[in-house]
Amino acid sequence: MSIKPAFTELEIAKSPSGFYEGYSLPIALISKTIMVALVVWALVWPGNASSVLSAVNGSLLNGFNSFYIVSVGFFAFFLFVLAILPATGSKKLGTADTVPEFSNFSWFSMMFGAGLGVGLMVFATAEPLGLWGSNPVVLSGEVAANSAEAVQSAYRYTFLHYGFHAWAIYVLTGLSLAYYAYTREMPLTIRSALTPLLGKAANGFLGHLVDVLGVVATILGVSVTIGFGVSQFVDGVYAVSGMEWLMNGDAEAPKPSTVGLIAALLVIMGLSILSAVSGVGRGIKYLSNLNLVLSVILLLTFVLFGSFFFAMTKFGAGLVDYILHFILHFAQLSFGAYAPQSAEAFAAALPEAAQALPAEDVAAIYGSATSPWGSLSGFTEGLPAAAAELDAEAVYAAGEQGRQFGWQAGWTTFYWAWWIAFSPFVGLFLARISKGRTVREFIFGCVIAPAIVCFLWMTILGGTAIDLELNGDAAGSLIGATNTAKLFATLEQMISGGFLSAITIMCVVLIMTFLVTSADSGILVMNTIMSGGEQETGIKHRIIWGLILTAVIGALIIAGNSGAEANPFGALQNAMIIGALPFTIVMVFMMISLTKALYRDSVRAKLG
Repeated sequence: MSIKPAFTELEIAKSPSGFYEGYSLPIALISKTIMVALVVWALVWPGNASSVLSAVNGSLLNGFNSFYIVSVGFFAFFLFVLAILPATGSKKLGTADTVPEFSNFSWFSMMFGAGLGVGLMVFATAEPLGLWGSNPVVLSGEVAANSAEAVQSAYRYTFLHYGFHAWAIYVLTGLSLAYYAYTREMPLTIRSALTPLLGKAANGFLGHLVDVLGVVATILGVSVTIGFGVSQFVDGVYAVSGMEWLMNGDAEAPKPSTVGLIAALLVIMGLSILSAVSGVGRGIKYLSNLNLVLSVILLLTFVLFGSFFFAMTKFGAGLVDYILHFILHFAQLSFGAYAPQSAEAFAAALPEAAQALPAEDVAAIYGSATSPWGSLSGFTEGLPAAAAELDAEAVYAAGEQGRQFGWQAGWTTFYWAWWIAFSPFVGLFLARISKGRTVREFIFGCVIAPAIVCFLWMTILGGTAIDLELNGDAAGSLIGATNTAKLFATLEQMISGGFLSAITIMCVVLIMTFLVTSADSGILVMNTIMSGGEQETGIKHRIIWGLILTAVIGALIIAGNSGAEANPFGALQNAMIIGALPFTIVMVFMMISLTKALYRDSVRAKLG
C-alpha cells in the first residue's frame, strides 16, 4: 500500500516591496474593501443599513438556524471522540521530542485569561438573570418565569452557552491550526487548516478567500465584544461620575447615549492603537496579570458580600444537571434545532374554538403566543376580548414551536455565531501556546478547564443577582436594568459608600484593560492572517486596522440607533451573525480536513 506525502508546500504570495511589503495583497485589499464599504454604507445610509442587515439576518436565521445548531453539536462530538480514541488522543502537536513551551500552570493561566474577558464582565449577571426569565423549560410552561423553580433550567442554558460546546468552537479552530503548524511545519494561518482538501488550490484564490473570511469574521466578532464592553464602560463611568451626557436622558431606564458610546469607543481604541504601535503591546502579559488580580478582587467581593452559599448550591446543582443533560440528552442539547412557525401552522394547531376567531384576533394571538420573551400569565392578560372564554393554556401551547425557535435564534444561535466569529482570534492564541501538547491534553485542557471557570464566574456573580431578586431586596431593579448595567446595579444592592465607589472604579479599570488587550490582540491577529502567519507585523498596518476596527464599531452603533427600533448593538449583532455564517462553513471543512489529515498521517506513520 502506498500513500502520497502530505501537501505542505503552502506558498502565500506576498508583496516584495512597497506599502504592502510582506503582506498578501489580495487578502489585505479584499478585506479592507469589504470593511470600508460596510462603514460607508452604515454612515451614509444608516437607516437603510440597519433595516437591510436586520432583514438579511432574519432570513438567514429562518433558513440556517438549524445549520448553526447542528454544526456546533458536531464540533463538540468530534472533539470528544478525538480525545477519547487512543490513536488520535495521544498524537503530539509537534515532533516526537517536542516538549510543551509552557508549564501546566502558565498554560492554564493563559487560557483563563482568554476566558475571563469582556463577555464575562457583561454577561456574568445578565446571562443568568435573562435566562431565569426565558429559557426552553419556561417557554414550555413547565415552570414559571423568574421563580425559584426556574433557576436550575436558567443555569443549564447558561452553562450551555459558556460550556463545552462553546469552547469546542475555539478548540476546533485552534487544534486545526496547531496541528498543521507544529506537525507539518506550515504557516499559522487559516488556509493551512484546509490544505488536505484544497491541496495546491490553497495557494490561489480559494486560499485567499478562506483567509479573507477569517479576517472578516474576526473583525465582526471583536466588534461585538468591544461594543458590549464599551457600553459597560460607559455605565461604569456614569455610576462613578454621574455625567448625564453619557446617557440617553431617560431617568427611568438610563442607557448609554450614542455620543457617550462613540466618545468611550474613541478613548478605548486610541489606547489600543497606541499599545499596538508603541511597544506597550509587549506589556499585554502584565496587563493580563493585572486583569487576573482585579478579577480575583471582584470575585472575592461577591464571595464576601454576595449570596455565596446560594451561588455554590446552584453551582453544584447546575453543574450536575448540565453534565447529565450533556451526556444523557446529548442529541437534544446539541442537535435539537427548531424551525420557525408560520401563522398558518399556528392557526392549524389552535383549539377548534380559537380557529373560529376573526383573522385579526388570530394574528394578534399568534404574535404574543410565539414571542420568546413573554410568559403564560402575560399572554393570558393580553388576550383580546373575543378570546376571553378560550382555554388560554391550550392556545399558548399552540405557539410553543414559534417561541422555542425565537428563543434559540435570539440566544443560542447568537452565541454560537459570536463564538465562531471570535474563533480565529482565540483559536490562533490557543494554538500559539499549545505546542508540544497531545491532542487529548489540548482538547480536555482547553474545553473543560476554561468552561469550569466560566461556570464559577456566572454562578457567583449571577447567583447573587438572582438571590437578591428572589428574596425581594432588589425589587425588580436588576431584571429591569440594561445588560451592561446589571453588574453595577447588583453591586449597588450588595455594598454602599466608599467601598462601592472603589469597587466600581476598579471594575471600570478592569473593563478598560480587558477592552484594550482584546482590541490590541485582535489587531495583531488580523495582521498575522494577512501576512501569511507572521507574528511580527508592520506598525503602519496595525494603525490602519485599528482605525478600520474603530470605524466599523462606531458606524454600526450609529446605524443601530437609526433603525426603526433603536438598538445600538442591533446592526453590530446582525452583521456579526451574517459574517459568521461563511466561517461556520469553513469550520465544517476544517473538521473534515482534520479527520483526513489524522487518518492519513496515521497510515503514513505505520508505513514508515
